[in-house]
Amino acid sequence: MTNLPEDQSPEPEPGVGPANDSANLAPAPPGTYAEEQPVELTRAEPEPSEVTPGEPIPPAPEPGFVSYAPPSPYAPSGPSPSPPPTFEPLLFQSFTQPPVRPPVRLPHLGHLCVLMMLLGVGFVCFGAMLFLVSHYLPIGLNLTTPAAANNVQLILTSEAVLYLITFALSFVIFPLFWHEKFFAGLQWRGAVALHRFWPLAATALGCAGLAALDEVLMPGPSNAPIEKMMRAPGAAWMMFAFGTTIAPFFEEMFFRGFLLPALCTAWDWTAEQFAQRPAPPLDANGHPQWSFPAMAAGSIVTSLPFALLHVDQQGHSLGPFLLLILVSLILCTVRLKTRSLAASTLVHSCYNFIIFALALIGTSGFRHFDKM
Repeated sequence: MTNLPEDQSPEPEPGVGPANDSANLAPAPPGTYAEEQPVELTRAEPEPSEVTPGEPIPPAPEPGFVSYAPPSPYAPSGPSPSPPPTFEPLLFQSFTQPPVRPPVRLPHLGHLCVLMMLLGVGFVCFGAMLFLVSHYLPIGLNLTTPAAANNVQLILTSEAVLYLITFALSFVIFPLFWHEKFFAGLQWRGAVALHRFWPLAATALGCAGLAALDEVLMPGPSNAPIEKMMRAPGAAWMMFAFGTTIAPFFEEMFFRGFLLPALCTAWDWTAEQFAQRPAPPLDANGHPQWSFPAMAAGSIVTSLPFALLHVDQQGHSLGPFLLLILVSLILCTVRLKTRSLAASTLVHSCYNFIIFALALIGTSGFRHFDKM
């Protein structure tokens, strides 16, 4: 038994119990049944704040969404965004980047020395081949007799085999140094020669005119060694074929393909080191360009050994020697002007063809050399 009335219940403590039991119920009038009626809740409007006239009011956040992500340090705050983050450079950044190396100008004197070594290897291989053929094959070839030294077929065959061995070795070895194909490194550019065929053929005809003028002004000996060689049976035709195909190709490859670019590059390199001149830029194909003094000096130095190579055939005469130097200067000019080794080879081949064709016509098919 308690002193409290039965219909009286203890009042709930403030803050305890469901929130809508007393807050959301309106008091019932006295003497009537107390019916629970929900009261419409209205959102309290924000208090007016000081807003600058004309400034847009930011929208109020939607209720029921709470972001727990930390504020981004790169989020823009205020009227201007924050600057982008800066990173400190790496401690060994200079060691991680590969060094920039200047492009290699091809070919240079080192490549010329390699070619000379390959030429020596080809000479040794050919000597061993000739020894085996003369001693173990019954062909009646005796290299110790004087007739073997004047045998045109043997001389031309020996030169052809020596050239082919050297070319085969060069074709395989030099691309390993150059990291490009053999003919690309020598600037062969056969399309340029075909495109300018007639101007190049006219240049060869002009060289033949210079040869005719030299024969009038400074004639050579009447009985030159090359004329004796051509009097042998079948030797003239063999020299005709050899002088218009194999000889121009390999002579141009050595003199205008390796020697001339190497000398021009050496001249410009010397000027860069001692005269502090800037290096000439490369062309669009990555090949070197040389200064005019380098090209002039390289052409003169290249023409001297080219003329000395053929001076024995002309009986050491001054007139043919000067003619060969002039023709070599023209071939160097064609090579440097067109930047094509095929162009100078075409001029050389056409020049030899014209000379042999005139000899063919003058001797009635290489039969009457007394008419020359």
